[in-house]
Amino acid sequence: MIVRALTTCGALLLSSGAMAQAATHAGSHNPAIKNSNAAKVAAPAAGANSFSEDQARGRLTKAGYSTVSKLTKDGNGVWRGTAMRAGKKVQVGLDYKGNVTTR
Repeated sequence: MIVRALTTCGALLLSSGAMAQAATHAGSHNPAIKNSNAAKVAAPAAGANSFSEDQARGRLTKAGYSTVSKLTKDGNGVWRGTAMRAGKKVQVGLDYKGNVTTR
């Protein structure tokens, strides 16, 4: 009887810890990429950018830009190029966090 009670208590303790972990780890585990949506910010964040050129082009396209061209990575790790949006040619940037900037 005591063994069964201890086993039940142990199982309850283990399951409550698993539920607490699931609740605290919601979302992305990579702090550099908040989510798959590109945010629009005033200034890009400088940092080591791990996006490939194709990935950067894809994120800019997903953010609503078309005809993305002339992408190059600058000294701050920001992908820069040109794109079309709402019929206008704009200068775009994509930082290591996935944030989009325009000029």
